[in-house]
Amino acid sequence: MGSIRSSASQTAAASSGDGLQPSKSQEKGILNNSTSNSNPILPTMHQHHSTRYVLGLFRVNSAGESGRTGVHPLHFLKVCFKSICTASMIVNILWPFVPAAIVIHFARPDLHVWIFALNYIAMVPSANLLGFAGGELAKKLPKVLGVLVETALSAVVEIVLFMVLLHNDHGGHLIPVIQAAILGSILANLLLCLGTCFFVGGLRRSEQVFHEAVSEVGTGLLLVAGFGLLIPSAFYSALKGSVNEEFTLAMLDEYALKISRATAVILLVAFLTYLIFNLHSHNSIFDEILEKDEAQDEDRHEELRRAKLTFVECLVAIVISLACVCMSAVFLVQEIEYIVDLGVSDNFMGLILVPLVEKAAEHLTAVDEAWDNQINFALFHCLGPSIQTALLNAPLAVLVGWGLDKEMSLNFEIFMVVLLVLSILVVGNFLRDGKSNYLEGTLCVLVYFIIAVTSWYYPKVDVASTNQA
Repeated sequence: MGSIRSSASQTAAASSGDGLQPSKSQEKGILNNSTSNSNPILPTMHQHHSTRYVLGLFRVNSAGESGRTGVHPLHFLKVCFKSICTASMIVNILWPFVPAAIVIHFARPDLHVWIFALNYIAMVPSANLLGFAGGELAKKLPKVLGVLVETALSAVVEIVLFMVLLHNDHGGHLIPVIQAAILGSILANLLLCLGTCFFVGGLRRSEQVFHEAVSEVGTGLLLVAGFGLLIPSAFYSALKGSVNEEFTLAMLDEYALKISRATAVILLVAFLTYLIFNLHSHNSIFDEILEKDEAQDEDRHEELRRAKLTFVECLVAIVISLACVCMSAVFLVQEIEYIVDLGVSDNFMGLILVPLVEKAAEHLTAVDEAWDNQINFALFHCLGPSIQTALLNAPLAVLVGWGLDKEMSLNFEIFMVVLLVLSILVVGNFLRDGKSNYLEGTLCVLVYFIIAVTSWYYPKVDVASTNQA
């Protein structure tokens, strides 16, 4: 095995700094040399392209090889600015808003609207850099593990927002925003992001075909997650009209909270099972699907020539972007109460505004993949974050709220739960035939716009609520 790794490393090192793949004659020579100098029973038929190992742990494909080591500041900035697609590069123009948002927070703390607006914009380039660095790191890992790591890094923005909202909550005023943000994040991925992917991908071809394993596992998990998130709300709504002297409203609130906490623990078990399924028992299936998807990338030749980050530069970019995202999230959350007092519904704030900014980078990545005919990758980046929000981020918010002695529950407004379940059913129906086109994408996006308009007029929880005391 040592000879295979060393010969592959020599080929990767011989490649130019922009990550070009070796020629077929070079690959053939490598394989012949490997089989002659190593154990003949080694499975050399899988060595279709050069690979090397970082720190002896991570497999680096030629698509993720930078041809450099360490950190080169000017080259690092240039690669990060160019990013992975034109839309992502345009977003990087917003970086001046990051220092401006930090300065105005400390210089003029009385300008609440300006602080909220600047930090809202500042989160977009920060999240974009986090998504880009996560994508660069993902290329240096096995396919499925890379996608999951990329999804997890993007979810950090959402987790930070939830945690800051919980920490700043006093008297339960911000909990409805968190609840709406949980469902809004799933809706943004399922309707807006997936719909845009279908639409953009359908502009260049009559239809796109995706693998049934990706769609079936994704929609199945979403149905289970939707069912889990629905139970506490259904329990509360079913018994709210039966409140009497023996079964009081306080008892109903307490039971709904306990059911939410128990459901959160069970959903975490489901998430762990999902990880084992993807990374251990069935990882070969998804690896093969994504490798075929990568092979049919219409811009693959440009991707191979594109300058890439080194392993260390990926980590540096992740640390910088996380620091910026966390600061913007803290400053943004501190101003939400003032914005809600101006007349913006807390449901609109959580259901639409917060998910849009936290998922911006992930949406750009998925849309770019759909445009390049990598529809299975796009599905992973749309369904994966939705599953993670439902099975990890939401339960995590409930359990952290439990630890902070705050009544964070999964007792959502019936209106929002109905939206979630119907959205899962609509998307599942579109995924059933294993094909997509621009009509299905347009319909998904239009449904999301209808939800956005409706949530704008939905009253505040303290004014009118179906599932709150």
